[in-house]
Amino acid sequence: MKLISWNVNGLRACEGKGFSESFKQLDADFFCLQETKMQEGQLDLQFEGYQSYWNYAEKKGYSGTAIFTRHEPLNVTYGMGIDEHDHEGRIITLEMNDFYLVTVYTPNSQDGLRRLDYRMKWEDDFRAYIKQLDDKKPVIVCGDLNVAHKEIDLKNPKTNRRNAGFTDEEREKFTTLLESGFTDSFRFFYPDLANAYSWWSYRFKAREKNAGWRIDYFVVSNRLQEQLADAKIHNEIFGSDHCPVELLLK
Repeated sequence: MKLISWNVNGLRACEGKGFSESFKQLDADFFCLQETKMQEGQLDLQFEGYQSYWNYAEKKGYSGTAIFTRHEPLNVTYGMGIDEHDHEGRIITLEMNDFYLVTVYTPNSQDGLRRLDYRMKWEDDFRAYIKQLDDKKPVIVCGDLNVAHKEIDLKNPKTNRRNAGFTDEEREKFTTLLESGFTDSFRFFYPDLANAYSWWSYRFKAREKNAGWRIDYFVVSNRLQEQLADAKIHNEIFGSDHCPVELLLK
């Protein structure tokens, strides 16, 4: 079973840069999107054999998530059931027979870390939300988690130390998440692989130089480790400032 996650940084723009071709080429069972930046009815995008589920932000042209699936879910929920967090279209959860699939677009702490306090609250509430799911059946979380966990996960750790996405606080929250019973699937297979990134700034020819960050993840319940077959970063695929990431399950 193949799962793909991709922050498309505006799905309408990405569609104009070959999204549909990449979607078909990747041929996934579940295809999760973040930062769709759309309202309902702005783009009629359907693929044969897939159902789609959308969570739109109330603010136009902002945030938003979607999941295309070949497999009928038992149940679909939007958000985490906390009003403070549920107006930006950041979470979709599919309940399947054997697991929950959660796609998430974690809030960015912003320039000057002006949203860091909110981000810390989000982290605690989101962890509690997926722990609650994990009590019932294993969880697969995917998406743009807006944090590079370790120094190996970004090109320039020293100069980015207090920047959004690489603060001690954000990194510690990710460590806490893993310690509460979850596995970073890419590092499970490739613990020491450097220069493996999923996001590059549009400035300074960052992608050309591979001066990037790994901030897109598949994080799974520890008890799914035996079913992990591989994890990939598709840096050959363009269309966004992020590239798709993949999880293969046996």
